[in-house]
Amino acid sequence: MLTAKQHELLNFIHLRLGENGISPSFDEMREALELKSKSGVHRLISALEERQFIRRLPNRARALEVLKMPELAKAAAAPAAARVRLRVAANDIIEIPMHGRIAAGTPIEALQGSGAFAVPAALLGPGEHYALEVSGDSMVEEGILDGDYALICKVDTAREGEIVVALIDEAEATLKTFRREGQMIRLDPANRHYEAQRYRPEQVRIQGRLAGLIRRY
Repeated sequence: MLTAKQHELLNFIHLRLGENGISPSFDEMREALELKSKSGVHRLISALEERQFIRRLPNRARALEVLKMPELAKAAAAPAAARVRLRVAANDIIEIPMHGRIAAGTPIEALQGSGAFAVPAALLGPGEHYALEVSGDSMVEEGILDGDYALICKVDTAREGEIVVALIDEAEATLKTFRREGQMIRLDPANRHYEAQRYRPEQVRIQGRLAGLIRRY
């Protein structure tokens, strides 16, 4: 048997993996479960591991895999918004703007382009979204590959640990994990062969956060 909080966390991880294939950060889990500290998240993760509901993937930061779901966990304890999202018809397709290519490596020219990109509605939450084609390999350890299509929720602020579209000096755009480092903003890659990028706050304008990912084979 799982506790209510264990059920809730398992559902949250399961839903986030289903949305974009990326495990939520510990901060995101803490906020979703309204816990006061990340130590509570660590205890819940350890309990779910011991009961073999999840496992941590080796050599990848914050990478979790759901191994099984209890029968009641899929409906119980999930946030209301998440339950509503699951009821969206699988064949409900919407079109969002396509804004060209985004660098998951060295920043490239500011985003250009126009057109539409068809997306299953179930992949998108509330808010305004647009699509970008990923160029580069600096986010591969987050499962974001060259040629993938990033689904971006349009926002102008970012929380610690979120993967964002950042416009640098109003000229170049890049896809990175957002961090604060003293008075600077640090944009972290997810590839050990790349260095973090550091900028003054006035150099960086947030244009959105990663909401989903589509890969075509």
